[in-house]
Amino acid sequence: MDRLQSVLNAAARLVYNDHVSPLLHDLHWLRVSERTKFRLAVLVFHCRNRTAPAYLTRDLQWATNDDSRKRLRSASSRKLIVRRSRLTTAGDRAFGVAAPCLWNALTADVISAPCLTISKNV
Repeated sequence: MDRLQSVLNAAARLVYNDHVSPLLHDLHWLRVSERTKFRLAVLVFHCRNRTAPAYLTRDLQWATNDDSRKRLRSASSRKLIVRRSRLTTAGDRAFGVAAPCLWNALTADVISAPCLTISKNV
């Protein structure tokens, strides 16, 4: 991630020949870790709306579809069930584990949004 971030910083310096932090803000560029989280959340949104590939949708399990959780409060929310992984290095970064963790950490208004709207402030 650090190498990718340094490439992004070099691109911003190449464009403006100035300090990097204000440039990234002015260009509306996210840092590499933030961009990764954003793209992961967008993928989960597409899985929820059934516009994502089937192999991604199969990795996610919604709390509303689990029979053992029908009586819980989480069944009425649009939360995902976080699977356990055996490997903390690679297992926690797998889509089936990382995506539910990120999705469940989002606010309720973002999770329940009916469409994906991205507005650009120019």
